Amino acid sequence: MSAHSLIEHEAVWHSLEVDEAIKLLSVNTDTGLTSEDVESRLQKYGTNELEESGGRGNWEILLDQFKNIMLLMLIAVAIVSGVLDLLALQAGDLKPGEVPFKDTIAIMAIVILNGILGYLQESRAEKALAALKKLSSPNVRVIRNGRLVNVEAKNVVPGDIMLLEAGVQVAADGRLIEQSNLQIRESALTGEAEAVNKQVQIKLPEETSLGDRINLVFQGTEVVQGRAKVLVTHTGMKTELGKIAQMLQSVETEDTPLQQRMTQLGNVLVGGSLALVAVVIGIGLLRGGNLQELLEVSLSMAVAVVPEGLPAVITVTLALGTQRMVRRNALIRKLPAVETLGSVTTICSDKTGTLTQNKMVVQSVYTSQHLLKVTGEGYAPNGDFELNGKRVEIEDYAEIPPLLIPCAVCNDAVLQQEKDDWIILGDPTEGALVTLAAKAGIEQDQWNSKLPRVGEFPFSSERKRMSVICRVEQVDTGSTVGDVDPAISNLLTSDEKYLMFTKGSPELILQRCTQIYTGNSAVELTQEQRDKVLAQNDRMAGEGLRVLGFAYKPLQEEPPENSEEQYEQQLVWLGLVGMLDAPRPEVRAAVKESREAGIRPVMITGDHQLTARAIAIDLGIANADDKVLTGQELQRMTDAELEKNVVNVSIYARVSPEHKLRIVQALQRRNQFVAMTGDGVNDAPALKQADIGIAMGITGTDVSKEASDMVLLDDNFATIVAATKEGRVVYTNIRRFIKYILGSNIGEVITIAASPILLPMGGVPLTPLQILWMNLVTDGLPALALAVEPPEPDVMKRPPFSPRESIFARGLGYYMVRIGIVFAIISIVLMQWAYYHTHGVTGSANGLNPERWKTMVFTTLCIAQMGHAIAIRSNNQLTIQVNPFSNPYLLAAVGLTTILQLMLIYVPPLRAFFGTYIISLPELGICLGFSFLMFVWVELEKIFFKVIGKKNV
Repeated sequence: MSAHSLIEHEAVWHSLEVDEAIKLLSVNTDTGLTSEDVESRLQKYGTNELEESGGRGNWEILLDQFKNIMLLMLIAVAIVSGVLDLLALQAGDLKPGEVPFKDTIAIMAIVILNGILGYLQESRAEKALAALKKLSSPNVRVIRNGRLVNVEAKNVVPGDIMLLEAGVQVAADGRLIEQSNLQIRESALTGEAEAVNKQVQIKLPEETSLGDRINLVFQGTEVVQGRAKVLVTHTGMKTELGKIAQMLQSVETEDTPLQQRMTQLGNVLVGGSLALVAVVIGIGLLRGGNLQELLEVSLSMAVAVVPEGLPAVITVTLALGTQRMVRRNALIRKLPAVETLGSVTTICSDKTGTLTQNKMVVQSVYTSQHLLKVTGEGYAPNGDFELNGKRVEIEDYAEIPPLLIPCAVCNDAVLQQEKDDWIILGDPTEGALVTLAAKAGIEQDQWNSKLPRVGEFPFSSERKRMSVICRVEQVDTGSTVGDVDPAISNLLTSDEKYLMFTKGSPELILQRCTQIYTGNSAVELTQEQRDKVLAQNDRMAGEGLRVLGFAYKPLQEEPPENSEEQYEQQLVWLGLVGMLDAPRPEVRAAVKESREAGIRPVMITGDHQLTARAIAIDLGIANADDKVLTGQELQRMTDAELEKNVVNVSIYARVSPEHKLRIVQALQRRNQFVAMTGDGVNDAPALKQADIGIAMGITGTDVSKEASDMVLLDDNFATIVAATKEGRVVYTNIRRFIKYILGSNIGEVITIAASPILLPMGGVPLTPLQILWMNLVTDGLPALALAVEPPEPDVMKRPPFSPRESIFARGLGYYMVRIGIVFAIISIVLMQWAYYHTHGVTGSANGLNPERWKTMVFTTLCIAQMGHAIAIRSNNQLTIQVNPFSNPYLLAAVGLTTILQLMLIYVPPLRAFFGTYIISLPELGICLGFSFLMFVWVELEKIFFKVIGKKNV
């Protein structure tokens, strides 16, 4: 296989020996590449940069807003209205005081406003790739032409020899050639909390998962400790970071359920309106009607059918929802996500930092005789030691302090308190050990003075252990063993002046032990005791704990450097310490509430399967017999096989970025509506693919935040549950005001369509401008108030409604048609009476304009909506049973809208602009009486549905 094909096939470098990799890339590791090599490889492989594919520009986003079918119909209405006004202007047919083109101007203003609202929602630039680019190092040290040089990271090529040291960011993917105590933090890429110990002389199977490729380094990760020489194997878009960038850009953003429902609504409304227009014009022409008058009727019907205020009401409703969510520590980045949350059926959660605290916490301590459970959370040095469920005192168990003392002194981490929080400076694993010792009253500072460190055999990935040599300080000025602190006096056999403490892999340390500390002395270590320790080690590891073994050895003298093999023999075994990245305490309740709400939590992590299983079972995400699917198993599955398994698996372990993406896609193909939580770079593609991407605000990377729809400001899984509840409330309220608005619109359309057929002189009762007023103000203000209705009691005790359901589902469409017909019947009866009343002898003799029948119809339709708004607050409870002050905004909206409607009739400038006429007080009373019938009808419906035992929508 050629070097080029290897670079194209990224999964093989970890399965090669060092010499094979060097040979394939044709490079001398001492002198590096020549300038000519670099130039040719730059031409062949390109620069070491993440490439950005083209997206929609601002103008394209803006133009897309005007492809909405309802806006297109309004534009057509505005054009036809403008043409009719122009013809009337040329023919001199305008009425005195009538302003030409006012309908056209008003309609176009609404069209432009809705277009701008849509643009503002969609125009937020995608910054995930820009955040990814920040992870690449600006400069890197490489060997070229036999010299060590600093070059820009973008000019690194495959075959370069790259030098790493503590504190630097890795600039490209590569195969280790040499290393010394190298530890790299890969949490952003793999999701694992702990730094990874790297090894050189190891050959791994091809199917080894990303988190286990310990002979490779990856772009964007950080060197925590040690140094290394690396053969660069991948650059630019071929790196693991580049693959994430590619996945991010390949994920296509789909419309949210709300956007899909609004599109469906628009199609139905416009289609129905055009059909009705055709029927009205056809019947009118057959009856010998005037085409211009019929066109005016059609224009009014077209304006009436489009809920012009609906986009604004929805936008404001979602914005109010985002404000309420911010108060619950959930920041919404994309407005439609507020409603979308209410449809979530599955939450795919990363483990580290999301379900867990991202803090290693000791759970168990095993001495030669006892297994003790350790309580407490985080790094706070507060907790108890329990034996068989009962609290015990450390002083009563002589073998426990000698095990905890090395936890404090064989340690480079420092425990500090900042305000009310405890933090660790150093490695999280060592921090857990310091905290454990502090819980037993063994303070690190105090014991560092009693056992000052004078030497060290450092940890290495090959040895898998470390040792520290401490000088034994005497309490008094005497020189006898008895003057030593009692907690360690029994560790010394005679007059030893030093103690060596060793910690690391339990199996490897136990092999070097010949004695075991039990009671208060060291005794010979039997095979039975060895087996017992190893069995306990396996049990703790099986529970997902990271297990460390501890031993000690008294010394007469300080060992020289590089003598570890000589001195790390004939050790005395002390015991085992098992630790875990502990679950967040509030997550258990959140998981339980999610399940009650019909939402299935799923854990997806790059961590080990045993650890993942332990956490998942503890939190209630999975049962003890549930299957764990690993990245290797998933890699071998086809998409069809994964799709078959995905509904039954709740734990995914050792997964890589593309696996997370495949899992989300498989769930979506099974009609699941997926929320994905995460904080690392590796989560970004899945966050973007998910229906709701949820990033962590504290521990989350910029990449994950930019790819998400929502950011948890407190990194609290429980906040997702609160946000989901808010999403359900928002969707319920959106349905409530949609049926409120569209019931009225259907009534308007039917009334307008009936007028030229039923009235002897024809005519249109409502002008386009009056209809716009109804749709924006009379409908809009109460609709906004309905958007803040309090949640229903059972909102989180029911399964989520299907995100694929139609906007007309669960009887909503039938309700709107039914209410629209009732609206129309009330309005048409009023219209018939008002027409003959105002054209009769009494009506024409009182000095009022006979055309005021139109104003009576206008007023009845508007005021009837106020009764509808009050009655619609509850689907099943009568209005008298609902607390009127639980939504004071609705009372204010109804009162204000009624006053504004009356102003259109009785304030001269408004009357002239809107084309209304003064009506007498008795006529106004009749309008109010007819309007009240709408309220009565909705209340009677509630009683009817209650009698027949059916739930109203």
